[in-house]
Amino acid sequence: MAEVQASQDRGSAVLAVTAAMISLSTVFVVLRFISRIGFVKKISVDDYFMMAAWAISFGLSFSICYATAYGLGRHELDIPFDHRATLYKLEYAFLVLYNPSLMATKTSILVFYLTLSKGQKVFKWATIGTMAVVNGAGLALTFLNIFQCRPLNAVFAYPQPASANCTDIVTLYLSSAPINIVTDLVILLLPIPVIKSMRLPRKQKIILHVTFGFGVFVAVVDVVRISFLQEASVTKLEDVLSGQVSNDSRRNQERSDFSWYAAYTFLWSAVEVNVGICCASVPALKPLASAVLPQMIRDTIHSAPETPKRDTSGTANSPGPLHSPTIPVQPRPPSIADSESGTNGVNHQSTNQQDFANLNFITTPNQEGFPSRPISALPLERTDTAMTDASNMTERRPSNFWDFMNIGENKSIVQMTNRESVKPIAQVTALFVLWGFAYGLLNSLNEQIQRATHETTEQGIGTHSAYYVGYFFAPVTFGRIVLKRWGFKACYQIGLAIYGTGTLIFWPAAVVASFPGFLVCNFVIGLGLATLEVAANPFIVLCGPSEYGEMRLQLSQAFQACGTVVSHVLAKKALFANVLDAPSLIDAQWTYLALSLFTFVLSFVYQAIQLPEVSDMELEEAAEQCHLNIFNRLRKTKVIWITLGMGVMAQFFYVGVQESVNTSIDKYILEVDPQASTVNYEVIGLSLFALSRFISAGAGFIFTPQQQLNFFFVGAIIFSVLAMNFSGVTSGIMVMGIYFFEGPLFALIFAMPLRGLGRKTRLGSTLITAAISGGAVFPGILDAVARTNDYQYSYCVLVAVLAFGAIMPIYFLVTPLARQQCNTRSPQAEARDYSVAKASSWISKTRVFSNLSKRMRPESPSSDGEAASNDASKTPPTKGDG
Repeated sequence: MAEVQASQDRGSAVLAVTAAMISLSTVFVVLRFISRIGFVKKISVDDYFMMAAWAISFGLSFSICYATAYGLGRHELDIPFDHRATLYKLEYAFLVLYNPSLMATKTSILVFYLTLSKGQKVFKWATIGTMAVVNGAGLALTFLNIFQCRPLNAVFAYPQPASANCTDIVTLYLSSAPINIVTDLVILLLPIPVIKSMRLPRKQKIILHVTFGFGVFVAVVDVVRISFLQEASVTKLEDVLSGQVSNDSRRNQERSDFSWYAAYTFLWSAVEVNVGICCASVPALKPLASAVLPQMIRDTIHSAPETPKRDTSGTANSPGPLHSPTIPVQPRPPSIADSESGTNGVNHQSTNQQDFANLNFITTPNQEGFPSRPISALPLERTDTAMTDASNMTERRPSNFWDFMNIGENKSIVQMTNRESVKPIAQVTALFVLWGFAYGLLNSLNEQIQRATHETTEQGIGTHSAYYVGYFFAPVTFGRIVLKRWGFKACYQIGLAIYGTGTLIFWPAAVVASFPGFLVCNFVIGLGLATLEVAANPFIVLCGPSEYGEMRLQLSQAFQACGTVVSHVLAKKALFANVLDAPSLIDAQWTYLALSLFTFVLSFVYQAIQLPEVSDMELEEAAEQCHLNIFNRLRKTKVIWITLGMGVMAQFFYVGVQESVNTSIDKYILEVDPQASTVNYEVIGLSLFALSRFISAGAGFIFTPQQQLNFFFVGAIIFSVLAMNFSGVTSGIMVMGIYFFEGPLFALIFAMPLRGLGRKTRLGSTLITAAISGGAVFPGILDAVARTNDYQYSYCVLVAVLAFGAIMPIYFLVTPLARQQCNTRSPQAEARDYSVAKASSWISKTRVFSNLSKRMRPESPSSDGEAASNDASKTPPTKGDG
């Protein structure tokens, strides 16, 4: 019996691990202050924050250890009545102290980052923004934990008064998970560009990466911590789904067995907080480690052959003929020898030298009073000479926070050949597959969650529309700024980060089955994917010869549609086939968490990928070379702006049609053919959608974009009309026709108006991407019409919207100047055609000249008789010959 009782008590393990972790963090903090006070002789702001973090962590760890004596780690029903009040007070203390301890630790790290931000404006403001998010969210969660009950003293009461209104403790705990994971990953990734751009010795760089890499462990611990609340959250979610939500937090704790399941969660929380303190203290230990283990910290300095001593009277440190005080010394780019020796030159005005002084191998900004070391352990210093001053006039290329991996100049994307553009297009097309996969997953999961949480049809459409509302706000607010100032690559990284944050928000939203939470989740995901799309689409269009722009984008969009098909099949057939109860919704949470972590990793990968860019001047030159008629006007308005307006309008209507079909296909099929499988129809339709894009990409070698635009618009309108007038399987086939004909329209509408915009190409991409928000408008209109009639009749909305969108192909038909603007023949293509024609003409002339020369060649006299006999033998017989 005693063995059974012991196996049902997790308190001893919680006590041992928590005590060990607070002891370890105490050692690191003590060593940190020994290094600061004993060697550096200075205490910085980040040290004060770290001391505050340790003090709060000590209180948190003490509350956990003390709680094990009052029932933490036991089942709720096994806890004596007289222990409960004390246990609840200790649990309350833990919840109140948890977020402030993380806030103080992360703020200390971010304050340290600010000392590295000289010359890095983007890094500086990203750090400040992260600090604002960390402290704003932390304060909000702390106040929620403090005032979790009304009145406040009801937190400790047992049994809880009937008049008390308390927030469930599981909900409070899980609500902090997304923001903690996001900020952990952001703090991990923020300094990597700065570290990469610094000229540090190899060993020190490796130690730097290992030090900051411990942040991955903190993020993993956060995930493990949450996993131990899974059983408790299942109980909570079952109450929500069954409509039995109670304001009695004590009842909820007893039903979820909180003291048992939360024991390991408290343990891993202590691990998370204390390991974070240890990792944040490692940079400050460098002065101490350099004194104790100098050879381990610094790179070995190899001895060089002896050389004659140089006259140092003319160095920068002593006046002489080579260094007149009236001649300013210009910054010198660091050399390979400097990098190997661990220095960046003696010029303290250079940016790298400032960074190195600030970082000084992740140590403090001031090391006055540092004890002397053997000369062999000190870094070599470079002596300036006349040749040094000569090289000082070399200008350095300004560094770019988002493009630190670009060592050499990249060729502009508008100047690339087809062969050169294959690699960057493949790298960016991977993003198309990602957001296609995410779209299919979201669409399928939203339908399942709607059933599981008993949402109305209006709420389901609202959740779907929130995704496309994000498509409107992202491009017109920050998307265009990021694209214009920092280029395509920055949009990819920021878009992936925002998308990953949105998928993390799904976790607390699913725990409490909150409709507003699902709205926020979809909205943030839409923000992220819109930021991706505002850069990825024009990148594909511009990367390579201009005559193939529509074909390239069509091909990338085809792979995006393939991602949608795959995710839709996985969601409907395997992952979320029956998300109708609490455990299955928890499984969906883990899927979203995995997708979020994968997205953050992908953002880091794209930070290291070298991608070409294009400047506004290069865009303008390319437009002038390819489109000599970009200055044409229609009634004082440039044709390129009218075409752009048509593209924005057509995209708004097209996406509205696409999403109206996607959100209504299951209801439409059940109405016209009740025995049919809606999932099969959806998969077939999406497959045809992808197939038509591949076909359109290949058809670009034969048909112009204008011809394809006319063809697919007409086909979509015809099949929309037919879908209203048939029944049974025939109606399903008509809807499949809509899928097929609407597929290629997106790429055509997006790419054609970008031609000739020049330096305004980024603006054009912003406006067309914002027009994708049409997907938030028309599904609701179609559903309103269906409620008054039926879904088959509601497809009249598709016909009307497509008719408005068809104004764009009509505009091209009646406006010759617009057709000239979208001419797909580039100067390179015309030059190739001219070269081929010239070569063909030269070959023909050569052949004619050869034939004439043969005929005009004189015959030799010696062969007159033979030639005459040969001619006579070749003469055909006449009719009278016998």
